[in-house]
Amino acid sequence: MIKYLGSKRTLLPAILARVDALDGVATVLDLFSGTARVGHALKGAGYQVHANDLNAYATTLARCYVEADEERHAAPAKRLIEELNALPGTPGKFTQTYCVESRFFQAKNGARIEAMRHQIQAWQLEPILEAVLLTALMEAADRVDSTTGVQMAYLKEWAPRAHKDIELRLPSLLPQAAAGPGRVYHGDALETAGQVEADLAYLDPPYNQHKYLGNYHLWETLVRWDDPEVYGVARKRVDVRERKSPYNSRPRAFAAFEALIDAVQAPKILISFSDEGFIGREQMESLLSTRGNLQTFEHDFRRYVGAQIGIHNPAGEKVGTVSHTRNREYLYLLKR
Repeated sequence: MIKYLGSKRTLLPAILARVDALDGVATVLDLFSGTARVGHALKGAGYQVHANDLNAYATTLARCYVEADEERHAAPAKRLIEELNALPGTPGKFTQTYCVESRFFQAKNGARIEAMRHQIQAWQLEPILEAVLLTALMEAADRVDSTTGVQMAYLKEWAPRAHKDIELRLPSLLPQAAAGPGRVYHGDALETAGQVEADLAYLDPPYNQHKYLGNYHLWETLVRWDDPEVYGVARKRVDVRERKSPYNSRPRAFAAFEALIDAVQAPKILISFSDEGFIGREQMESLLSTRGNLQTFEHDFRRYVGAQIGIHNPAGEKVGTVSHTRNREYLYLLKR
């Protein structure tokens, strides 16, 4: 899966353990699905997963890892991936923007990404199969990018992996879950929460000022393929400036989260949150404990690689010091 700030890769065993310990859970609603890593793991454990995200790239990843089933989609996807890997590069606007005006990829790979994306669009595939191919393209591009894992900037010198030739691989598709087929929603979490019932809701909202759309704007453009107006050194989409989330605002985050908790149509809620978030443990526990029985589980982890590298200006010069290299991740389990 793609490199992702806030990925729950290291926390995944703890999340699965908490869910598996619960009685009466067959369907799980993942309201902020992101890379779909959690949804994919839950599907693999047999749960019926309903995944939601507002960003197009995240919706695509969920369609691949939650909605696509190995028995139906693996064979046709593998055949089409072989065709895509045989395409020569066709440099155009994408290559100019992300390989010349910026340095996310070397031009040889940018041109092939562009050719593959044009071909996927030309095939006019059914949405789930298209999502599998777009996921394969995102993951292949991620393996040859030149960033620390976020697209707020790119490295001053080429990352060693950027010199490799891009190659698509079939994503790790799973058979349909024992509890039933997955389903994906592309919408605001509050609206989806009020419309979709589940035995358990898993909530992993943005927890501070960092916007996922800004951190992964290139994947959004690659999926939408909408030739957006861009700005700045990182050539971000203009809607990074325009789209506002209350979860990225300290004054608005708590009220937004409280409304979400009350909207969720599930008797059990599992929340993943960091001590770097706008809502502290004491405040979170005060909110949740009034809604039912609450348990809190604390886990200590290393911070993401960008935080460990330090703070640099656009010229690549170190201008700040790292305040800490570890953080605490909390799992809040609410039984209403």
